[in-house]
Amino acid sequence: MKDEFIATPRYEQIAIDLANRIAREEFIIGTKLQGRSSLAGKYNVSPETVRRAIKLLEAMDIVEVIHGSGIIVKSITETYKFIEEFRNKESMTSIKKDISNILEEKNKLEKQLTSNIDKLIDYSQRFKNSNPFAPMELEVKHNSLIVGKTISDVKFWQNTGATIIGIKRVGALILSPGPFAVFTAGDILVLIGEDSSYERVRSFLSK
Repeated sequence: MKDEFIATPRYEQIAIDLANRIAREEFIIGTKLQGRSSLAGKYNVSPETVRRAIKLLEAMDIVEVIHGSGIIVKSITETYKFIEEFRNKESMTSIKKDISNILEEKNKLEKQLTSNIDKLIDYSQRFKNSNPFAPMELEVKHNSLIVGKTISDVKFWQNTGATIIGIKRVGALILSPGPFAVFTAGDILVLIGEDSSYERVRSFLSK
């Protein structure tokens, strides 16, 4: 998956570095910063990049550019605000990236789970007459009390000991339905569980 989060532009990095130097009192309020050419050499960037960095600091009221006088340090208060805002931005970017990575991993696990369930169901279809541990299929009748309710509502696993790994519905197969999947009349439930749970499922569906 392509990384959606762009690195901080170089001019912003320079702006925050200068703000940190002001906060450390390397540059005192009312004094001049180094000239653009000197800053460009120090940061090994073009004068245009330095100009954009200074423009950002000027927009934040941290410095003032006075023609003929240079770049004057203007406000320590606004400097602290800028540094805090930058930290918050960095934290948000980091959190978003972590969430993106987690979602990517979740999607991979879901694909693996779906693939394995699909294989299990396919295996059970081909060998259900010879495999005593194959998944069981039972239909939800029209008069069943679970119709219109979710898997969570009826506490399916707690009441039967069986796990629903798929639902066949109108020619389609819903793999690994979640706890909020709603039962409808005519559903074919694909289940796995111990032998003793099968009778419990039949009894539960007939209520």
